[in-house]
Amino acid sequence: MQDKPIDQMADMLASRVFLAGLFSWLIAQILKALNGRLRGRFQPPAEVVTTLLWRTGGMPSSHSALVAGLCASIGLIHGVTTSLFALSFFYALVVIRDALGVRRSAGMQARTLNQLGRTVAERLDIEFDPVQEVMGHSSIEVFAGVLLGLAVGVVFSLV
Repeated sequence: MQDKPIDQMADMLASRVFLAGLFSWLIAQILKALNGRLRGRFQPPAEVVTTLLWRTGGMPSSHSALVAGLCASIGLIHGVTTSLFALSFFYALVVIRDALGVRRSAGMQARTLNQLGRTVAERLDIEFDPVQEVMGHSSIEVFAGVLLGLAVGVVFSLV
């Protein structure tokens, strides 16, 4: 007899791999909010909630923490010779590379476009609507996220 979908969902939510990924991401987001608070940025409750649930960029990288946590827990629970581990490993590499390179480059380009747009708008006396500047992560932010994810993945694999 097959499990009901609700039972399958409960099993997934209770799995150590799922919990390792979830807590890696959640702890990174909490640390990101605390980091903003410690740097003296006033954060109203709505901004704290936004940071916890959605905000990207900052210290540590929650993307890197999530994929490192998944990869570590899959490797320790299912073995590093499995196809599932290979998939998670290469997925982690793609996400980490994106956090370091592509998103950072796009953010730097957006900043340059906004500077150019402001200059042109000022000289021609026209209105300028800037593009959003979403910066990727620095190497240290990504490294911190990877270390956090590995630690959380190990912890959830041992319990």
